[in-house]
This record gives sequence, C-alpha cells and structure tokens, in this order.
Amino acid sequence: MQFADPEKPQGRVAPSSLHEGRIQAVVDALVRCGARRVADLGCGPGALFERLIREDRFEVLTGVELRLGDLDSLRARVEPMKTGADLRFIHGSFLDPALDLKGHDAFVMLETLEHIDPDSLSQVERAFFVLRQPRTVIITTPNADYNPMLGLKPGRKRHWDHRFEWGRERFRHWANGVADRNGCAVRFDDVGPCASGLGAPTQMATFERPEPRP
Repeated sequence: MQFADPEKPQGRVAPSSLHEGRIQAVVDALVRCGARRVADLGCGPGALFERLIREDRFEVLTGVELRLGDLDSLRARVEPMKTGADLRFIHGSFLDPALDLKGHDAFVMLETLEHIDPDSLSQVERAFFVLRQPRTVIITTPNADYNPMLGLKPGRKRHWDHRFEWGRERFRHWANGVADRNGCAVRFDDVGPCASGLGAPTQMATFERPEPRP
C-alpha cells in the first residue's frame, strides 16, 4: 500500500496526514523530554511552530529559517495569536555559529537534515552538540528503505532538493556515532505506517544529554 504525499509541505498548504504524524511524533517527544524552550530549525511555513503554540507547556518558541518570505508569513500569522509563549523569529542558518540560540533546551529539525550537503553534516554535529549543547535534539528524515512503497525507482529521491536519503541502517549508524562522540543517549522511532522489512516512511532520532549530577 502506498502512503500518499510523503513530503514536508512547501509554502502555506495543509500538511499531509504523514506530515501531521511527524508533527505529533515531535510534540510527543518534546513532552516526554520535558522541553520548555524549543527552537524549530528550518521551520519553513511553520506547521510545527503553529502546533507548538497550541501547547501551553512551552515558554519560548523560536523559528529559524533561511527563506525570509516563509518567516515573515509565519510571523504575521502567529503574532496575533493568544499564547503565553515568548515567540521569536530568526532569519539565518542554524549552522552559523554566530546565530544566537542560547537558552533553548530542545532543537528540532523536522525533515530538514536531508536538505543539507552530506559534507556539511559535521557542521550540524558541531553546531548542535559542541557549540550549543541543548538537552534534547530531535531529527526526522525520510527512510529510503520505504521508497519502493512510494513508487520510486532505485536511486530516486522524494524531493528535488534532497541532497541524500538514508535507509534505517545508515541513519542509525550516523546517529549512534553522533551520540557516542558527544555523550548523549539516542532513541529511534518510526513515523507512519510500517511495511514489512522496510520500516516506516519517516525515521526519527531523539538525542538526550544526561541530567547533570547535583
């Protein structure tokens, strides 16, 4: 069975059922980790950001996006909303070490990792786990093992701007390496309907730093 519309929506459109599932999986992970101050990195048109606003538990919500039009549109939509959270909007790249992301206890990359050149993934690790060190990092990305269920031929990607797509073994190898090098625990979750031997359309890794001892 194919699962339609697997990709993160571009522009102001209704999220697909799979993307809604991704968003809910991220919200559940943030709640489980006790996050209060969240940075949505590569927030795009803001489907996750708007969902987080509806949760009373979050104190600070920051959207970071390179596309200024998306960021301005998101700001115009959400600033009139009644919320107890401090809403922040940053135009720039989260890989920029000068970008001020201090004070957040969780970073989220929702279907963003695969838009980064593989040669730059070491910069992601440095930006998240060396320079800034939030307690929690949540990353979702396509599971390439599932692509045949979407009618894709071998070697084809789900979106023209995806620089890579990894199967479960490759993603877990990378994520486990990041966790080992940086003293984190990592948990893996499937998002979406699972196919026998192929997994789910989306895979998610949640990195957590141990709480400091008193």
